[in-house]
Amino acid sequence: MRTACFIDGYNVFYGLVAGTSYKWLDLPALLGHILHVEQPHSQLSSMSFFTSGVKPALASRGSLSKEAQDTYLRALIARGVAVFHGRHQLEPRSAPRFISKQTPPCRRDQVAIWKLEEKETDVHIAISMYRLAARQAGLQPEERIQQIVLVSADTDMTPALRALREDFPELRLGVVLPHREGMKRTPPGSLKNYAHWMRHVVTSQELAAHQFPDRVPTRKRPAIKPDYW
Repeated sequence: MRTACFIDGYNVFYGLVAGTSYKWLDLPALLGHILHVEQPHSQLSSMSFFTSGVKPALASRGSLSKEAQDTYLRALIARGVAVFHGRHQLEPRSAPRFISKQTPPCRRDQVAIWKLEEKETDVHIAISMYRLAARQAGLQPEERIQQIVLVSADTDMTPALRALREDFPELRLGVVLPHREGMKRTPPGSLKNYAHWMRHVVTSQELAAHQFPDRVPTRKRPAIKPDYW
């Protein structure tokens, strides 16, 4: 079963690897493993990774964080992953002041904040999945993608899964939630409603077992694992 994976990079980073030693994650190997476990007849045919560039001024390690992200993306590309870039938008806003969880927010008591939003990524993933499905009719049977797997826990993707399920009933849909074991997360039921199967948790053992080598050859200089990762 030829399978295409669409990955929300923001979800993967904060759901699986942030704050861990697993940031140098070999996503093709990990998803190939998950597909083999969940759907043994699956064959990973393509991977699309959607992300936005780190803003050094807001990153914990400044320009080093941006360099680390760029290096990781080069490693993914060298392994055949297609990388697509959205953008971050930073704007001044106001929000209700936080006092405690027991105190409800009050619109009359607001503070000025900087709001950072990722733009274009969700729409790009949704359109890319739908366009891939729509192109299948013009391909030879042996060339067609038979399964699309979304790697995201973002319920904004629910309308896209629903449209795929309704318009292409022959296409199998899977969802891999980028939820690391031990983290308390509520499974997004709206995604599950339109998926044929869902992987709820990625174990620490799986993350540890699917890491890139410290040096990943590329067409130019090798992508070297950042020292602090």
